[in-house]
Amino acid sequence: MKAEIIEFEKLTLIGLKITTSLSEDKTFNLWNSFMKRRGEIKNRINDNYYSIQKYPENLDMDSLTPITVFEKWAAVAVNSINEIPEGMEAIEIGAGKFAKFVHFGTASDFYRTSQYIYGTWLPSSGHELRNAHHFEIMDANYKGPNDPDSEEDVFIPLKN
Repeated sequence: MKAEIIEFEKLTLIGLKITTSLSEDKTFNLWNSFMKRRGEIKNRINDNYYSIQKYPENLDMDSLTPITVFEKWAAVAVNSINEIPEGMEAIEIGAGKFAKFVHFGTASDFYRTSQYIYGTWLPSSGHELRNAHHFEIMDANYKGPNDPDSEEDVFIPLKN
């Protein structure tokens, strides 16, 4: 798996969030709720979906455990937050340097991609994590959580 180091432009999104942990994973429920309501969001700038992880400030990924609590978002990118549907919120992914990877396969195989990124690539890359959102973009190559032919772009924030 190869990393592409990119400069990401600021992005504003609207979506739903939950508080969860790896052991309590409520991702399915979040996306199920969000997909039922996605049509309420106006001013979308593309057809992509964004899965965002907002970890506690200054969390060292080495100390991330199955019970570490974090925010998980299901969202879409917008050009205006003037009309936010009831119960939804806006979130911003700040501009900066990110490592971009492509996850191939099902959602249940995602742990392998994560293990590679954080356990193999990052320690040997010479890069350090920046305190910012980690996220995935699901575009036209994403075929669903159970499709082995699915692809999603995975972004981790890096210090400059």
